[in-house]
Amino acid sequence: MADGNFKTCAAPPLRVRVLDSLPAGHVTRIRGQHVLPESLERKMNRNVFVQLEQLLQFHVSCRKLHSLGRPSIRTTWRFAQCSPQLCPPCCQTHTFLGAALSQYRCLSSKQGKSFKKHKLSPIKEKQEKQEVEIWNNMTVADLARAMNKDTEHVYEALLHTDLDLEALDETSVLSEQWIKEAIKKSGMKFKYAKIKEEKIRENKDAMKRAPADPAVLIPRPPVVTIMGHVDHGKTTLLDQLRKTQVAAMEAGGITQHIGAFNVHLPSGEKITFLDTPGHAAFSAIRARGANVTDIVILVVAAEDGVMKQTTESIQHAKNAKVPIILAINKCDKPEADPEKVKKELLSHDIVCEEFGGDIQAIHISALKGHNLQALAEATVTLSEMLELKADPTGLVEGTVIECRTDKGKGPVTTAIVQRGTLKKGAVLVAGKTWAKVRLMFDENNKSLNQAGPSTPVEIVGWKDLPSAGDEILEVETEQRAREVVDWRKYVEEQEKLTGDMEMIEARQKEHRDAYKKNLETFSNLSWRQRKSAMYKANKQLMSSRPGERSQSEKPTFPLIIKGDVDGSVEAILSIIDTYDAEEQCELDLVHFGVGDISENDIALAEMFKGYVYGFNVNSNKAVQQLAAKKEVPIKLHKVIYHLVEDLKEELSSQLPAVLEENIKGEASVLATFDVTVGKKKVQVAGCRVQKGMLDKKLKCKVIRNRNIIWEGYLTSLKHHKDDVQTVKTGVECGLSLDKDIDVRTGDEVLCIEEKEIQQKISWDPGF
Repeated sequence: MADGNFKTCAAPPLRVRVLDSLPAGHVTRIRGQHVLPESLERKMNRNVFVQLEQLLQFHVSCRKLHSLGRPSIRTTWRFAQCSPQLCPPCCQTHTFLGAALSQYRCLSSKQGKSFKKHKLSPIKEKQEKQEVEIWNNMTVADLARAMNKDTEHVYEALLHTDLDLEALDETSVLSEQWIKEAIKKSGMKFKYAKIKEEKIRENKDAMKRAPADPAVLIPRPPVVTIMGHVDHGKTTLLDQLRKTQVAAMEAGGITQHIGAFNVHLPSGEKITFLDTPGHAAFSAIRARGANVTDIVILVVAAEDGVMKQTTESIQHAKNAKVPIILAINKCDKPEADPEKVKKELLSHDIVCEEFGGDIQAIHISALKGHNLQALAEATVTLSEMLELKADPTGLVEGTVIECRTDKGKGPVTTAIVQRGTLKKGAVLVAGKTWAKVRLMFDENNKSLNQAGPSTPVEIVGWKDLPSAGDEILEVETEQRAREVVDWRKYVEEQEKLTGDMEMIEARQKEHRDAYKKNLETFSNLSWRQRKSAMYKANKQLMSSRPGERSQSEKPTFPLIIKGDVDGSVEAILSIIDTYDAEEQCELDLVHFGVGDISENDIALAEMFKGYVYGFNVNSNKAVQQLAAKKEVPIKLHKVIYHLVEDLKEELSSQLPAVLEENIKGEASVLATFDVTVGKKKVQVAGCRVQKGMLDKKLKCKVIRNRNIIWEGYLTSLKHHKDDVQTVKTGVECGLSLDKDIDVRTGDEVLCIEEKEIQQKISWDPGF
């Protein structure tokens, strides 16, 4: 500092200092400028930035030194003029800093561009196909889950194959060929699931015991089944033997399920009677009664003779190899002819003793009680000849006669004990359910503690309802009962699976044959024509995939059946099996069961828009109110043929009405002429009514050479010059039509009356 002048010495320029500090050979000179190699320049970027920061700090320090002097002195200061190389002014310093920062940004940008330029694009890895685990007997639903798709995807994948998609649903089993085909068309690959080596399941079923030692056998009462045609007096005969009034309590006067009763005769013998229905619908129940019986009493009315169910009962008895006693009933009537009945039975191999046979024939009157003692004695005598004995010890064996659901007791079965003695607490298995006996009752609803052979008994304690006719076997423990039920369900599933596979294979073969036959029709075409023809043939199939099929135009009648006992439901189902009018209306059995109508039945009927039919069951007030709210019809019946008639009427109501044409009049055209109406010429036919009358309101037809050339309505009908509504026989008239056609002399005009007639279902259940 001298003479008020403050001189600053600037550091040499940053770039000069940096370049001078580098070893020789690392710097090149181009057009008077120092140039660094790109790689070295890239390494120097960070150092340059640090030195720039230091330079900024140095400049700020210099300015602070100026501000420390006194104001009087500071005003006289002058900056020494230095050369730009030694001390750049402030503006030059800022210019230099800006250039340096710009160069830094340029270097950074070049580095980024160079990096981007030399950066290689990543190699796209080849997308691996999804693996789908497959196994034998996969269903459509299983395959869809394994592919993480819905069932519609499986249907689409199998659309243009030989497989019949119409026969497929979610539970249909697919063969290995179609499983692989669906996976291949979905762009996936398959792999076999690890085979689980399942041990062959041990047979856990309960079996009957070996025949008992004759030494432990004791005499047992005979089981006698009363069979015959409907309304021939079977239940009345049983009433007389028991001194009860069962027939008076039966709906319609006919038995509709098996009744099992014990009858004590005055002589001290006890007989177990089974009263089977004679109605045509109960054929299966009669067969079941014959299979558990020792003796069949065949009841035939003396005035009616042999009827259809009489013949059927004889056949059931023969199939079961059971001896028959003939009871000719209603012999007190004037028109009775017992001898005629015996002769009619000869054609069915029922030969009475008086004709040299071995069948006892007893003439009785069940209503008046005549000669019933002789019938009882004949039954006892025959049972003694048969030497009926049973083993009262060991595990129980029996047969389910009927089953029902009781509100207070739950599932209840009526059974006949055939071996052993049934006691409370016993564990029983029947069909695919089991029971621990809680309560037992006789036919009079009296509680029993035990029941021996040939005893009919009601059993309470079943987990589910068995089926009528199932065999009852006693097992040691509840665990053993569960094992037996599980085994039987497993066997049923395997049998169903085998049956499904056979059906699928048969349908596939049928579809392949049809496909080959279809190809043969295109054999004479070129490949282009063949492709076009096959596309047109498959177009309809493509437009209606399985999940998008339009509803059938054919009317459908969804049906829910509830019955009082299993035998009644069985009989109704056997009637429905005879339904053969699917071309008119499709009968869809949605659900059937035993017990009163419940809210679940109403909900199911609402879902399918169906009808609920109840046989000998009730529906409480809450269920009826729910049905009325949901608009679900409930049909309750006590007599089976009333139920069938009602069902036929409802089926008929589903059919569309048809138009029936009745000819009201006939007229012949005598001449034709034209009449001007306004600016239009109208043809008028001059006619004479030959038969009936012509009515302007009714539809008319013009017939020429037995062909209908016009059908419609008359626009005018005149007699002479007067407009008339009708023209009677023998009267001439002029008429014009609502369509411009050429009516000729000799044509016939028919006046038609159309009526809508309700169709009748063609189904005939056979009674």
